[in-house]
Amino acid sequence: MQAYIEFFQANPILSLAWVGLFSALVISVIKAGTSKVKNISHQELTQLVNKQNAKVVDVRAKEDFRKGHIIDGLNISLAEIKNNQLSALEKYKANPIILVCKTGMTSSQAAQLLVKQGFEDIHNLKGGMDEWQAANLPLVKSKK
Repeated sequence: MQAYIEFFQANPILSLAWVGLFSALVISVIKAGTSKVKNISHQELTQLVNKQNAKVVDVRAKEDFRKGHIIDGLNISLAEIKNNQLSALEKYKANPIILVCKTGMTSSQAAQLLVKQGFEDIHNLKGGMDEWQAANLPLVKSKK
């Protein structure tokens, strides 16, 4: 124990950085455990769509959406979600909603916004479209 105290006294900046990182880790674990948004794999996405009539919402740019998206996916941008322009999504409020982006980070943010706006059964695709494509799962290309 004495060695730890000496280390902290000799290296205050390194010690503060360590405490900060440890605190951030604990907070992120607690937030993930209490979040209403569930991160799911591409297998779970397929099951939700097939068995519970889940709706896939792609938050990528329209151009990326046109290049390839999950079958029957809706394209609603993060800006539209932030501005509460969800008329296309209101009719699916009773269904599970799965948010998708390129890597899963933007869709995670969008999922949190939807939870705040009253949607209850919200999911986020882990790894996003990158992981979907890496698993060689089907994509639909828009003609528009």
